[in-house]
Amino acid sequence: MKEDLRSMDLKALSGYMAALGQPRFRAEQILGWIAKGAREIDEMRNLPKQLRERLQETAYLEELRVLTVQRAADGTRKYLLGLPDGNAIECVFMKYKYGNSACVSSQAGCRMGCAFCASTLRGLARSLTAGEMLEQILCMERDTGEPVSHVVVMGSGEPFDNYENLCRFLTLLHEPKGRNMSLRNITVSTCGLIPRMEQFREDFPQVNLAVSLHAPNQKLRREIMPVAKSYGFDVLLDACRAHARETGRRVTFEYALIAGFNDQPEHARELAQKLSGMLCHVNLIPLNRVRESRLSGTTREEALAFQKILEERGIPATIRRELGAEIDAACGQLRLGAQ
Repeated sequence: MKEDLRSMDLKALSGYMAALGQPRFRAEQILGWIAKGAREIDEMRNLPKQLRERLQETAYLEELRVLTVQRAADGTRKYLLGLPDGNAIECVFMKYKYGNSACVSSQAGCRMGCAFCASTLRGLARSLTAGEMLEQILCMERDTGEPVSHVVVMGSGEPFDNYENLCRFLTLLHEPKGRNMSLRNITVSTCGLIPRMEQFREDFPQVNLAVSLHAPNQKLRREIMPVAKSYGFDVLLDACRAHARETGRRVTFEYALIAGFNDQPEHARELAQKLSGMLCHVNLIPLNRVRESRLSGTTREEALAFQKILEERGIPATIRRELGAEIDAACGQLRLGAQ
């Protein structure tokens, strides 16, 4: 079976080169080419021809197909990418003052079953390799002609349900001979798989952690997030406090505002009380409408009122910037449409 060069970090590539009788610096050269977005092994012109021929026999560069691109006036682009096995995933390119950010998927589909999310409606097809996660960024850079300096793993899928490949992907992003991206420029989102959160704190303390909370208490969270049946609200917040305390980095709580469900003033007051004293930030998200769901988003005015209550009680909060409003279908909708 051929090896996917894009999924190999420096350690793996060095071992692979050693097995082919090649020195370590060849692995560094290959990582450099992959970071630049090379699509063919023959593009790696500083590798000896004999080695390139050998690599073509034993390895490949995973490449995804751009199926659909939605473009917005503010520079945001949303992509539907085809995987070699026929599955499809989504990713988003976003422009900010501090640089370009890529939102990537970690799985094709998802098995977490959150009631407000389109990505989970047809379950999990499969997890992505590290190379497939990296290739999403490279696809965006090829299409836009612009570099990506920040990455958020917040597309379809639960990253911690694909932990080994996630770790390899983060290592590839940070590799000095490759992308050389600061770990502080990377954010990983989870719905709250606490054992993996604790492991992540040890493995990548500099990477930003975002937790999909979406409720101020266990009762409401359990209604919309099946994961709450395994990991309760208070236990999750304890894990978040430990993460902030031990890493010195704030935890971001993603909070989708659902009309008439979790967006009332009493919910804001309860949330502020639960988060009191924690190094954290709340990212309020007026819910994107998912056609297959009965849930709908709150109004802008109610979102602002919710934010004000949190901030008056010492909890930093922002309302997610509406990038690419004209293409703002819920995450997973492009994929559902293609299926």
